[in-house]
Amino acid sequence: SLSSSIANTLAAGVTFRVEGGELVIARILHGGMIDQQGLLHVGDIIKEVNGKEVGSDPKVLQNMLKESSGSVVLKILPSYQEPHTPRQAFVKCHFDYDPSHDNLIPCKEAGLKFSSGDILQIFNQEDPNWWQACHLEGGSAGLIPSQLLEEKRKAFVKRDLELSRPLCAGIGGKKKKKMMYLTTKNAEFDRHELRIYEEVAKVPPFRRKTLVLIGAQGVGRRSLKNKVLVSDPHRYGTTTPYTSRKPKVDEKEGQMYLFMSRSEMEADIKCGRFLEHGEYDGNLYGTKIDSIHEVVDSGKICILDVNPQALKVLRTAEFLPYVVFIEAPNFEVLKDMNRSAIEAGVVNKQLTDSELKRTVDESERIQRAYSHYFDLSIVNDNLDGAYRSLRRALDRLNTDHQWVPVSWVF
Repeated sequence: SLSSSIANTLAAGVTFRVEGGELVIARILHGGMIDQQGLLHVGDIIKEVNGKEVGSDPKVLQNMLKESSGSVVLKILPSYQEPHTPRQAFVKCHFDYDPSHDNLIPCKEAGLKFSSGDILQIFNQEDPNWWQACHLEGGSAGLIPSQLLEEKRKAFVKRDLELSRPLCAGIGGKKKKKMMYLTTKNAEFDRHELRIYEEVAKVPPFRRKTLVLIGAQGVGRRSLKNKVLVSDPHRYGTTTPYTSRKPKVDEKEGQMYLFMSRSEMEADIKCGRFLEHGEYDGNLYGTKIDSIHEVVDSGKICILDVNPQALKVLRTAEFLPYVVFIEAPNFEVLKDMNRSAIEAGVVNKQLTDSELKRTVDESERIQRAYSHYFDLSIVNDNLDGAYRSLRRALDRLNTDHQWVPVSWVF
């Protein structure tokens, strides 16, 4: 027998499953009273409460606990499982989750609600379908769908394992050339990638190797890039693109482009030496991966203004990027900005409404598809204001601890 004053706490952190006609403890939520007391264990069978048989109905147990007062005596059949410390991890969530809308969760009240971008601490991953986790700010642990379960759900794949439904014992309380750039290494996987959880680690302040600016055409990435480069040329640098076209009169090697023959460039593209490449007016253009390393090896942070698909290649320990999404403002603001730029003589072309709308739509599409890669998002409704926000964020990298993919650390 087991005696303890847990009438109000047993129901606040334990779920059960029916096995062989008996109530078996399926899980004990991390950090709850039962977990802290260490009196019950996963696999224990609840036989009696205050001398009365429980049977196999969790509602009977729930009512017994509610009606009890003072001390409660439980008769259990121990599981005799060897206790062990589950591996703990931190994950960044890439989807929103509300257990109250989840029909698969074994107990809605035991679920943990979270939003995309939240960092969670995972305490227990033993159940193939339900992990135990809590928010960094603290609070009670709760159940979240496992990577496997959410992959199956999001991919609409027929489940090949039994999703057991343990019963709950009641829970209390300058414009780019118009061409399509192709990223080196097949980016086709982007279409099928399921963004669920990403294991992360918190590390002391460190210097990033690259600053990657992502955004729709016409949103001001190049202007921001140039402002950062001019502001601190000893700290920041950028790559010089390659092209297969012939140099123009008075055009010097390396001033705007580095020149290669088409056959040399095609051979390098085939060998994966280009981060991205494209063709315009019969000539090839592209950014070499070695060019990035040359800037980094010179002691500078390399600023890149690339196609978002390139993030699949860049977001690794090799390049240690800080990824900033330059978001388009709404249509009216963008239209006013274009008008002001014309009046100030900064630009000489008035964009049509369809062109402006295309920028806004493309910005939204990029955000939907690649937001899980972003370290920072800035709405460029004012170039000076966006620049100041970017510089403040870059300065914080020198003082603040940072959450990064665990693959960068181990």
